[in-house]
Amino acid sequence: MNITDTLLTAREGAQVLQVSIPTFWRRVADGTVPKPVKIGALSRWPRSEIMAVIEAAKAQRSAA
Repeated sequence: MNITDTLLTAREGAQVLQVSIPTFWRRVADGTVPKPVKIGALSRWPRSEIMAVIEAAKAQRSAA
């Protein structure tokens, strides 16, 4: 993660992945989406990690 990497909320991460918020949390639970960075009680995801989830899905699609 670099210094300018934007931190996203669960809602924003779900929007990037185009899934519902409950589905986003299911993907966190099953390990598809990395666990959040905790800042106090807040949960945030670096945009680069969410984009890496998309890149991994694309790579898996190509390998299949």
